[in-house]
Amino acid sequence: MRSLISRPEIGTTANVVQHSTLRISQLALDSPALILLRHGKKTLQSGQRRWSLEGGDAVVLAGGQSFDVFNQLSAHGLFEARWLLWDKALIEGFAQDRREARPLRQAAVLRDLGPEFQDSVERAVAAISNAPQVPAEIARHRMAEILVWLSLHNVALAAPQSVTMAARLRSLFAGSLSEPWTMSSVAARLAMSEATLRRRLSAEGVTFGAVLTDARMSFAMTLLQSTDHAVTRIASNVGYESASRFSVRFRARFGFAPTAVRGHCRT
Repeated sequence: MRSLISRPEIGTTANVVQHSTLRISQLALDSPALILLRHGKKTLQSGQRRWSLEGGDAVVLAGGQSFDVFNQLSAHGLFEARWLLWDKALIEGFAQDRREARPLRQAAVLRDLGPEFQDSVERAVAAISNAPQVPAEIARHRMAEILVWLSLHNVALAAPQSVTMAARLRSLFAGSLSEPWTMSSVAARLAMSEATLRRRLSAEGVTFGAVLTDARMSFAMTLLQSTDHAVTRIASNVGYESASRFSVRFRARFGFAPTAVRGHCRT
């Protein structure tokens, strides 16, 4: 079952389901994440480094980087993965208690995970999903429990220290991707001139329009993978009144139609 749920000051969980084998290029990840692969195969690449997983494996990803992702279907025609992301304050608090640990720089694959680890992940997911039944303090402990498990596998997480301007914009856009964002409105929110904002983005090799479009398309990908919303609704959620125009932008970004994520061949 697809799902995407966030709980303020706790974290976010998503259950990603695909019915097509897909390659996704340059997917930005600003925050650390755990991916527990249930069905299928997953390959991530960053530069010359590559990490491969099969069903039952997990991968821990440091934030502040981009990956090329290749999701392959299982023999039964399914790809499914559970994502878990922590609130930044939880990671920072945990890291301070373990200052001697060296934070993960890119990614680490975990294999042969026992049922206790997976049960801990499910309890953390429930803490995010069932806010009325799970008090915030219990939810934080459950999320921290996963960090303890990772530390026992010699994996330590830290919030990214250097936040790029593009990452700041993606964080700002994430609050309301349907908003008609402009360079002037964003510059005002960041308390800087348009010229300064444009110059800082140029130094990172990106443009305002490219960051906004990529943020919209990347979140649309997440919604296609982790919800059953219609494409027209997803288009509206990320700022497109026209589903056909949205589909054109999506195909230009990823190389396939939005419907392909769910195993449909029609455009």
